[in-house]
Amino acid sequence: MAIERFVGVDLARAGSTRDRKANETGLVVLDADGAVIDAGWSRDREQTLEWIDKATAGGDALVFVDAPLVVDNARGQRECERQVGQRYGRWLVSANTTNTSSPRLAGVKLREQLLARGWTYDDGFGGPPRSGRVFSECYPYTTLVGVAELGYHGDGQRPRYKRKPKRLPLAQWRPERADTCDELVRRLDRLAQADPPLHLRSHEITRDLLSPSPHDDKSYKHREDLIDAVICAWTAAYWHRYDVARCQILGVRNENGMPSATIIALAEADQRRDQ
Repeated sequence: MAIERFVGVDLARAGSTRDRKANETGLVVLDADGAVIDAGWSRDREQTLEWIDKATAGGDALVFVDAPLVVDNARGQRECERQVGQRYGRWLVSANTTNTSSPRLAGVKLREQLLARGWTYDDGFGGPPRSGRVFSECYPYTTLVGVAELGYHGDGQRPRYKRKPKRLPLAQWRPERADTCDELVRRLDRLAQADPPLHLRSHEITRDLLSPSPHDDKSYKHREDLIDAVICAWTAAYWHRYDVARCQILGVRNENGMPSATIIALAEADQRRDQ
């Protein structure tokens, strides 16, 4: 068999507690032609695992997860996170710090559960897998600024569709955020002509992203989680298509036989290791 399904998971960083539900996890699966087979949301890891199993139908698949999957550093940043800032900082892209003391390690637990279900974690150093049920870590911001197809690399900065600038009033931020998100979706929609393609309009849930973005925070976060999952799924297809010719592995190889903490990132020439 060969990998013909690409899954994007925008994983909620914290699980449910007695006092609050977990945030939503966005989920999208593409076929080899870029059509959206399914899309949606889950509320906990068990739902996420069940959704992935159903979406991949037990066949070969590549899953890209937006969350730290391997965390073995006791303090400071993981090396892959440090390299995000080094190579993409010019586009205002950096990564949060993760270590074994971090309170939100849902990705580590997801990795353990996927391994228990027969999936294989891949750090990317061996190139894209061609068969099997495999998962890796990605970071959507590096995709947005790491390919010419979306235009943000040439724009010189990432789209501000997430965090509010400190000094910007909420009343001004929410409509600006919505406009920025709508522009991002328009650019994602144009990937229908890219290689590999992404056909947002092929499924009713992702097609709905083309409607205007809401201003209220809860509805907007619901949409944002799905958008990031779309980006993760397309990143998986891109890595499978181009290997290191148009992607790079952030992080260092672990030589002691333990899994390596890496982020597979799309990259233009001026974002490469030798820059």
